Formats: sequence, C-alpha cells, structure tokens
Amino acid sequence: MTSEQAIENILKEQLRTYKALHEILTKERKCLVDMDMEKVEEVSKEKDTVIMRLRLFEEERQRLINRFVEDNGITGDINLRELGRITGNDMFRQLRSQMLSLLQGIEEMNKFNSSLINRSMAYFQVNNNFFRSFKKEDMSRTRGVLLSKET
Repeated sequence: MTSEQAIENILKEQLRTYKALHEILTKERKCLVDMDMEKVEEVSKEKDTVIMRLRLFEEERQRLINRFVEDNGITGDINLRELGRITGNDMFRQLRSQMLSLLQGIEEMNKFNSSLINRSMAYFQVNNNFFRSFKKEDMSRTRGVLLSKET
C-alpha cells in the first residue's frame, strides 16, 4: 500500500469515527433533554472512547503525512487541499470537504449540549438552594412573630 493510499484510508476511518461522534452527541442531547442522568453518563463514556480513537487516528494521519512529505521531498506544511493537488487524487478534496462539514456540525451540537448542561446545572443549583433553606440549622437562626387576625 502506498503512503497516499494509507493517508486516504486513515482519513476515511477518521470520517467514520467523526460521524459516530456526531451520533453520540445527538444521543447525548436527547438524554439531556429527558434529564436521564444514567444514560448521560453512559453516553459520556462512549464519547470518551470515540475521542480517544480520534486522537490516535490524528496521530497516525500526521505520521503518514510527514512520511509522505519526506518521501516526496516536499518542503513546508501540507494540508489536504495541497495533498490532493500534488497527488492529483480528488478524493482528498472530497474528504476534506466532508470532514469540515461534519466538524462544524459537531461543534454546533457540542455547543448546544453544553448550553443544556449549563441550564440543568443552574436549575439544580436553584433547587438545591431552595431545599437548603429548610434545613433545621437555618430555621433556628430565624426569628419571627406569628400574627393572627381574629374575626
């Protein structure tokens, strides 16, 4: 397998994994809206595993591109657009376009989920403060007079 084919294969695998991450974020959104904290935790573990895989793929992609650059005597940094131009392989441009689109979707989904998490935390904090106001210790510190109106 040539280094060009290896780069293409790793990019396709990255794209599949990013799609899986997008699906997980969609699941996470549903769990957050339903306030199903057990499933949120499960989804979080899934997300961590996928992100670890993506890091490994990215390291491999960088290694393969560096090897391609060395083997072909290319100077400077190279991106997927340049790689497609140099090799004449239009697949690199297509993969780049798909990856950019998917990454934008992931970023938007992640921002929305983060907003849901922040709102949930604020909701729980307000409720927690409300229930804390009924603690016995706090009640002993308050003073008041009970007035009644007789008719």
